[in-house]
Amino acid sequence: MVLTYLYVVESADYVFLLRITGLTWGNLSTHLAKLEEAGYIKINKEFKGRKPHTSISLTKQGRAAFREYKISVQQVLDDLPD
Repeated sequence: MVLTYLYVVESADYVFLLRITGLTWGNLSTHLAKLEEAGYIKINKEFKGRKPHTSISLTKQGRAAFREYKISVQQVLDDLPD
């Protein structure tokens, strides 16, 4: 689900992903850690003024993996009987 949202934007911040996915802080953090470990996303932590800001973006590898997933899902849907 997180990859789907990141696929259509250049990057998203943590709060945006929390709101759009409905995940808790802990669940989102766990998902992001696994996606980062797999090399699918890059997490950028910085300060805007004095406030911490975390943005997440897809890597080239993550974008390619999602594209393959999208093709696979489309093939399954196309094979379903009417």
